[in-house]
Amino acid sequence: MTRAAEPVVLPPIPAKRYFTIGEVSELCVVKPHILRYWEQEFSQLKPVKRRGNRRYYQHHEVLLVRRIRDLLYEQGFTIAGARNRLNDADPVGRGQDTAVRLSAAEFQALRADLQALAVSLKQALGSS
Repeated sequence: MTRAAEPVVLPPIPAKRYFTIGEVSELCVVKPHILRYWEQEFSQLKPVKRRGNRRYYQHHEVLLVRRIRDLLYEQGFTIAGARNRLNDADPVGRGQDTAVRLSAAEFQALRADLQALAVSLKQALGSS
């Protein structure tokens, strides 16, 4: 029994500094226990751990989770194959020197957020 592989449309990533594991789970359509497993398998994925050992993912880590998800679920790579692909594509290790790639929907959401921020700033500065 084969099912048609329809690409999953992922929600846009909000403009926040840190995301909980639950938020990343929803943004990437991956269960939290899978995210914890991927932390063990992919050395690039290192969320900050704070009080109570709670995980907080940064924006670049959410993008990395989406990339891992794409490699495993959409492109059919094994864990080892995805790990190798990420290591080949990112020799720096955490992606600090590589460009951020956004989907069209993510780009449009980011642009709308920035435009709304610009309007808010203009109003705040104009009313001073």
